[in-house]
Amino acid sequence: MSAHIIDGNLLSKELRSQVAERVATLTRQGRQPGLAVILVGDSPASQVYVRNKIKACEDAGIHSVFEKYDAAFSEADLLARVEALNHDPRIHGILVQLPLPAHIDAHKVIEAIAAEKDVDGFHVNNAGLLMTGQPLFRPCTPYGVMKMLESINYPVRGANAVVVGASNIVGKPQAMLLLQAGATVTICNSKTRDLGHHTRNADILVVATGKRNIVTADMVKPGAVVIDVGMNRDDAGKLCGDVDYAPCAEVAGWITPVPGGVGPMTITMLLVNTLEAAERN
Repeated sequence: MSAHIIDGNLLSKELRSQVAERVATLTRQGRQPGLAVILVGDSPASQVYVRNKIKACEDAGIHSVFEKYDAAFSEADLLARVEALNHDPRIHGILVQLPLPAHIDAHKVIEAIAAEKDVDGFHVNNAGLLMTGQPLFRPCTPYGVMKMLESINYPVRGANAVVVGASNIVGKPQAMLLLQAGATVTICNSKTRDLGHHTRNADILVVATGKRNIVTADMVKPGAVVIDVGMNRDDAGKLCGDVDYAPCAEVAGWITPVPGGVGPMTITMLLVNTLEAAERN
């Protein structure tokens, strides 16, 4: 068996075209969506992520504001900037790029963002709404994964879904979205005994650990949908995911590549959340 590829680049292109049309409609009405992105520090990876987000906004017609500060920027000054953006009527979404320097409390910063502008979906209010099945914003990566499943018309209802990784950013919200879609969900973490026992039972397997090749072919159920959220580098320095891709692709029914899978979808769903914030406003 050779798995079908779920092409995140292609799906993102389709969704971004739809976003651009809706943005154009709002802009003609005098309500152009706006996103503010704040970067503190000089992390090369964070700079790449932010650059891609800003370009995606520009391509979709979304007004973007980029504020970059050096690593010594104080927590108090960052909170003040967030508060100012909370009251800026031109800004509908606020994103503070993580990770932040060690002297800044990321949780405090996230909670300072107005819940109605929390387009990352990390604010405790939005996490609680997601838990109750009435999310204001779905976190971008899990939201993108659900769109990928939707794109292949996969019957999530009644499926056995296993999420490997229990972070607040991906694993936990991913499990909630799958549960709300009718799946039977198992969440695995670093303390799970016999990980393969769980993954081999998964019709839908979402892997988000940041550990290269944590899932191998013998851990995949034949015909399963394998969604690789990981972003790592192999021994040659090339980007790769958490899944041992080539062997797993011979077992799975559907699989996402790295790069070109979930990554583009994360940025796309950020655009969707920003647009929806503006439409609500």
